[in-house]
Amino acid sequence: MTDLTALKYTDEHEWLSVADGVATIGVTDYAADKLGDVVFVELPAVGTEIAAGSVVGEIESTKSVGEIYAPLAGTVTEINDAVVDDPSLVNAEPFEGGWLIKVSIADGAADGLLDRDAYVALTEG
Repeated sequence: MTDLTALKYTDEHEWLSVADGVATIGVTDYAADKLGDVVFVELPAVGTEIAAGSVVGEIESTKSVGEIYAPLAGTVTEINDAVVDDPSLVNAEPFEGGWLIKVSIADGAADGLLDRDAYVALTEG
């Protein structure tokens, strides 16, 4: 089980786990719940350079279509093919098997993101 307090969060409802200069990025359980049943996920290609705040993908659910925003700049090093093949993983395992992309980042790139307490306050506000 992922330690949710060790993750960083964005106000666009993404989570990040940073280790050894690589950020694993997914959408939070709050976002997955608000989206409803996820039926399609589009992710960037490996090797794509992304800028913080840019649109890097799309999530389609039975309720709506939403964009995935890059919480930081870097290079996509891996995508989760399992989520592309089975988008329901975003709902079933948002912090485990439902991760979306891995991005190689510079030191300090995750500075300024929300901690768990700040994210919970945002979603309860």
